[in-house]
Amino acid sequence: MAIPLLTYSPSSQNQRVAAYEVPGDEQPRIFTTDNLLSSADMDVLIAAAYRQIFNEQQMTVSSRQKTLESQLKAGQITVRDFIRGLATSDIFRTRNYDTNNNYRFVQMCLQRILGREVYNEREKLAWSTVLATKGLKGFIDDLLASEEYMSNFGYSTVPFQRRRILPQRDRGELPFARMARYDSYYRDQLPPGSIYRFYDTVKPFNLLTFLRETDLTPAVGVLLLFVGIATITLLISYGLNPAA
Repeated sequence: MAIPLLTYSPSSQNQRVAAYEVPGDEQPRIFTTDNLLSSADMDVLIAAAYRQIFNEQQMTVSSRQKTLESQLKAGQITVRDFIRGLATSDIFRTRNYDTNNNYRFVQMCLQRILGREVYNEREKLAWSTVLATKGLKGFIDDLLASEEYMSNFGYSTVPFQRRRILPQRDRGELPFARMARYDSYYRDQLPPGSIYRFYDTVKPFNLLTFLRETDLTPAVGVLLLFVGIATITLLISYGLNPAA
């Protein structure tokens, strides 16, 4: 028997605060089938769905779900069903579920499907319990059936990061879809000679250390050569024009 979702307290996040905002270039673009005008618009919506669920790093040819795309274009499934298909696909499982622990995977899915960060560790634990008891498909189904998802995206809108930028703030929250930055623990797992391990050998610049450890003999030789050439040039110039 599946364990019901544990209770957790929402924390204060931008998307929980109601406000009137004028749409602008910095606001997220909303992709929905409610106002599609052409087949090209549908292709843009499908690309936005892939970008939301797989992120830029995983938008490869092997990630495409052509059957789902055809069903969506034919009106046989909704955008919500398309999102479910992407999030439960084998390629999504292989690249995200199989390569992360349950807590990290829950955080990723809340970011990509609900469009927000997890509230706290309690919520992460609650959804991890659902994932452990119901499996990947049951977990995704519960997210898509939640009141939060339905009230914000419904059946026809591609999820997006909600209220990342607020008009009264000069800096918005970081987007969820950004390139990973590997710390030393992960870089140590890479084979020797990898370009990503180069950064471990870089030290902060220190002038005194540089002067102490650097062999200045070649530099002094070049400097003396330059002074000699300059001196000879001046002597020759003076010899050709002694009146100057």
